[in-house]
Amino acid sequence: MGPEEKLRGYLRRVTGELLEAREQLAAARGAEPVAIIGMACRFPGGVSSPEDLWQLLIRGDHAGGGLPVDRNWNLGELADGPGGFGFLADAGEFDAEFFEISPREAAAMDPQHRLLLETAWEALERAGIAPDSVRGSRTGTYVGIISGDHAAGVAASARGASGQGGFFINGAGAAFASGRIAYSLDLHGPTVTVDTACSSALVALHDACRGLSHGDCTLALVGAAAVLATPATLVEFARQGGLAVDGRCKPFGAAADGTAFAEGVGVLVLERLSDARRAGHEVLAVIRGSSVNSDGASNGISAPNGAAQEQVIRQALTNARLTPDEVDAVEAHGTGTTLGDPIEARALLATYGAQRDESRPLLVGSVKSNLGHTQAAAGLAGLIKMVLAMRHGVLPASLGIDRPTPHVDWSGGVELLTEARPWPSAGTPRRAGVSSFSLSGTNAHVLIEEAPAADTVRPDIAHPPVVPWVLSAKSAPALRAQAMRLLRDLDGELATASDSDIGFSLATSRATLRHRAVVVGADRAAFVSGVTALADQADAPNVAHGVAGGPDGEGAVFVFPGQGQQWAGMGARLLDSSPVFAARVADCAAAFAPYLDWSIEDVLRGAPGARGLDDDEVIQVALFAMMVSLAALWQSTGVHPVAVVGHSQGEFAAACVAGALSLPQAARIVALRNRPVRAGITGRGGMASVASPVAEVEALLRERWGGRLTVAAVNGPSATAVSGDLDALAEFCALRAEQGRPAHRIPIAYASHSAQVDSIEAELLGTLGEIEPAETRVPFYSTVTAGPVAGSELTARYWFENLRRPVDFAGAIRALLA
Repeated sequence: MGPEEKLRGYLRRVTGELLEAREQLAAARGAEPVAIIGMACRFPGGVSSPEDLWQLLIRGDHAGGGLPVDRNWNLGELADGPGGFGFLADAGEFDAEFFEISPREAAAMDPQHRLLLETAWEALERAGIAPDSVRGSRTGTYVGIISGDHAAGVAASARGASGQGGFFINGAGAAFASGRIAYSLDLHGPTVTVDTACSSALVALHDACRGLSHGDCTLALVGAAAVLATPATLVEFARQGGLAVDGRCKPFGAAADGTAFAEGVGVLVLERLSDARRAGHEVLAVIRGSSVNSDGASNGISAPNGAAQEQVIRQALTNARLTPDEVDAVEAHGTGTTLGDPIEARALLATYGAQRDESRPLLVGSVKSNLGHTQAAAGLAGLIKMVLAMRHGVLPASLGIDRPTPHVDWSGGVELLTEARPWPSAGTPRRAGVSSFSLSGTNAHVLIEEAPAADTVRPDIAHPPVVPWVLSAKSAPALRAQAMRLLRDLDGELATASDSDIGFSLATSRATLRHRAVVVGADRAAFVSGVTALADQADAPNVAHGVAGGPDGEGAVFVFPGQGQQWAGMGARLLDSSPVFAARVADCAAAFAPYLDWSIEDVLRGAPGARGLDDDEVIQVALFAMMVSLAALWQSTGVHPVAVVGHSQGEFAAACVAGALSLPQAARIVALRNRPVRAGITGRGGMASVASPVAEVEALLRERWGGRLTVAAVNGPSATAVSGDLDALAEFCALRAEQGRPAHRIPIAYASHSAQVDSIEAELLGTLGEIEPAETRVPFYSTVTAGPVAGSELTARYWFENLRRPVDFAGAIRALLA
């Protein structure tokens, strides 16, 4: 066998091993549940949030109304038809300026796409994620939507105007339902639009869960929308006798006489459960499993197939690792048709009802009895309903069921929710199935479970005596309008919320836009007066407002300090109150584990018996862990750096956050570089800082101490540090005290940034060995060179120079300002 054949064989073997490892990883991830961490929706009946939906459900209201009068419809076509349909009153409204979309482009957009874009933004905020913080992330966008008459109308107009199907350029095609969200929010995960008619939402959800489990995305937005741009669907179904006479769905009822179409939009934010816990996101519910299949060749392309429905339910249970008796309720498709409902009921009886304890029947309902059939959005409407029911411990009644349909033998462990029922946990998590079946023949079933108690409560928020409330908007009028809404909420749903909780939510879950205001207060009265002044455009002593610089209000630079900034107990409270901070500290501990025999967390907490902060090795490791963990915390709240700069030891953290060094690389350098220092120069020198210009200090050092003391750092116009021999340093400090310009010793046991470091150059470079840094994700401004440095330059030689040469912090800051 020749060299080339051996090489090919080796490559095949390695490739096979890599593929096998990938499959094993995907299987392991696939076994992990997916968390729902955010929900937003708009439905008929004035429902603009999940809270509104729950109130409508628990009151037992129906959301139907008259036909819309603002869509240029020929209402004469429907004058003699059924009434009571559920339309969105604000489907034509859209804040195009907020999303930086031109009026002309907005007018060409499908209203479903506009609603999805707005609701996706709301869902992220409700998940505690600032929408601008996910830019550039591997967030997936999965949308279920029915290719509608709006797109067809735009296509016809485009062909008439230009002779070709230019509606794709105008963004009216179905693909833009997901693509528009990804484009506007700059999301880099999969972007998928699903059209399987009425099951589109749950099929999109199924695909999103697979994307998360396979690592295609780290976060997922799952949305679905339905808006009738023309009355064509209503006219066609009315002609075929498929619409309920009174415009109301009566799922599984004896009086069921057809469906009733409605409109709506819903968006979920999904994350792997472990990632949600690590990030400290509140978990609303857990998706245990799902399945999708097709009717195949049934007795008609639009007729449901009972066998296929049974199969999709059983497969979902298998995927979720659940038995039928472990599921308490099912939110059924339940459209109110005399053909589909009996078939679905028999499938539920055959799967969930068989061999079930009749004292604990499966409880079945359908949100379509309240809202109508929201078409592509129906699956999300039902799923949001069941998440709310789990969290409130109540299963709402389904309306319009005078008695169960006589076309089904109901004996067998399945009951309809003709009235609201308490939903006790009974020592096990509440679980529910959600079904969607489709005219297209695509069936979907999803199984959800209430979140463990530990995942449903956000971490305790600190309650300092004075709290800031931060508001921001795209324009001054929008900022004022936000203040007015906040005032209304303070009299409503926020009346009992703490000032700290409100401040935390405003600061961490909202995008940071250019027009900003901060209201500071120590009690509710101060906040009310400040927000009132902002709404009235009046001045107030506790209100600051203005416009941030730059086109996007960006410009934060992360600055990482050097040794001497440590104190006992630093980070202790954050370890308990911030899961993001605690998780990053744990990552640091794992990275340093090969080099340490002591606990970083114990040091930060000041635990009994822990190593103290009087040891240089401990200080450097603890400061590094603090700095990279604080950076992770800032970034989790949406504050991302446009550049980083580090002072001496702080450059390790800066390089790690910039992406030039991985966490294991940085930990290795921090731990190993200290060994030659401890063995070679510790105890021989020290450092001191003085509030004097560098030129004055340099002149004094040349005059009195020759090469025994040198400038170690230039921190500002009148802030300088010196380094050198211990006896010379003592003389320097004594002289400065006599001159009334006292110098302060820095708590460090060696002379960094001095000639003493030359004695350990060879040993230090040998200890560090080869370092292969990456290119930075954000610019790295060096305090060695006083300017930007490429990530590839941060080799072992650089880290020696970092210890040897003076720290030109002032020069780096000047470069940043420029």
